[in-house]
Amino acid sequence: MALSITSTLKINMSEVIDILSSIRPEIDFNSSDDFIGDGYLDSLDIVTLVSELDKKYNISIDGMDIIPENFNNVESINILLRKNGVKI
Repeated sequence: MALSITSTLKINMSEVIDILSSIRPEIDFNSSDDFIGDGYLDSLDIVTLVSELDKKYNISIDGMDIIPENFNNVESINILLRKNGVKI
């Protein structure tokens, strides 16, 4: 049975939340729409997140895309993943 677009999006959002939680387990990323503004992620966390996303999805996120706006929330991260060829 094929996954619907909604199911696939939820799976990828869940995968992103799992990765974020492995980096900062003390934070509930579901409770924020602004990870940077809320202080949930700092620059080192973003570098770690990029590395984990690259490994998980077999991509290479361009350094020009490593800006806070691309890591504000799960949706902005998913947009970045789609830009880099991840099927969501």
